Amino acid sequence: MIQDKLQQAEVVAIVGPTASGKTALSIEIAKKYNGEIINGDAMQVYKGLDIGTAKITEQEMEGVPHHLLSFKEPTDSFSVADYQKLVRAKIADIQERGKLPILVGGSGLYVQAVLYDFQFTEEQVDVAAREAYYAELAKLGPEAMHAKLAALDPKTAQTIHPNNTRRVIRALEMIELSGISKASEAQNRGQAPLYDHLILGLGQNMSREELYNRINLRVDLMMEKGLLAEVKGLWQQNIRDVQSIQAIGYKELYDYLDGKCSLEMALENLKQNSRRYAKRQLTYFRNKMDVQFVDKDWNIQ
Repeated sequence: MIQDKLQQAEVVAIVGPTASGKTALSIEIAKKYNGEIINGDAMQVYKGLDIGTAKITEQEMEGVPHHLLSFKEPTDSFSVADYQKLVRAKIADIQERGKLPILVGGSGLYVQAVLYDFQFTEEQVDVAAREAYYAELAKLGPEAMHAKLAALDPKTAQTIHPNNTRRVIRALEMIELSGISKASEAQNRGQAPLYDHLILGLGQNMSREELYNRINLRVDLMMEKGLLAEVKGLWQQNIRDVQSIQAIGYKELYDYLDGKCSLEMALENLKQNSRRYAKRQLTYFRNKMDVQFVDKDWNIQ
């Protein structure tokens, strides 16, 4: 019984694609099992990225403590290794106070890195080398940098789009500075669980049509809540070429604000990219995590 597992678990994680109902389920479980919620979304750590990341509001929290939301500046970098350290410390803190840590989000790798003995060689960064790579990027362009990575680490290059310059440069740093490819690092990541945990998943039992309709509706609601103004505020600060602005919802509207497409096209791209991301999320949860999938209206009583 899932209820028995909830009572016995040291850590509970709730995962699922965007718009699958994670927030509502997490609040329900936190209230019943004396829990506190830890953000498991890579982009909700940033200040000012609220509407586009569907960040929970204070009203929606219903008095349940939430952690690791909105504590990084939009211009800051934030790696999965950084996240791993912070969350494990937060889990220990919550447990010491006799409460249940509940990790909630759609970033599968982030959740997985906390629950298992993942080790990240990319924690070590040579600042001077990174600046040199970005200078080279400015001079030669993304295609040339991707070609450089393909020559040094072809397997990793196949998994990264040339326009994702942040990941390209990080992969170059790893192979040139440590001699370890990201592909090799992924194979060496530990699979041993660090906690007696339970991972609940949403979205698997929802029809694709229903999930996609929920995503499309969510985008429309985000626009009504002021998503364009939120993105324009970042755009007017000339915040560019940073990790936060790569988030779905921001990069598409940046294209509109840059005059590269109409608002209608930007919104269509946003919906399409959100649907594609949801599909990738579900594939990741099914294939790489020990998820117990439940229905969105599952009753925990």
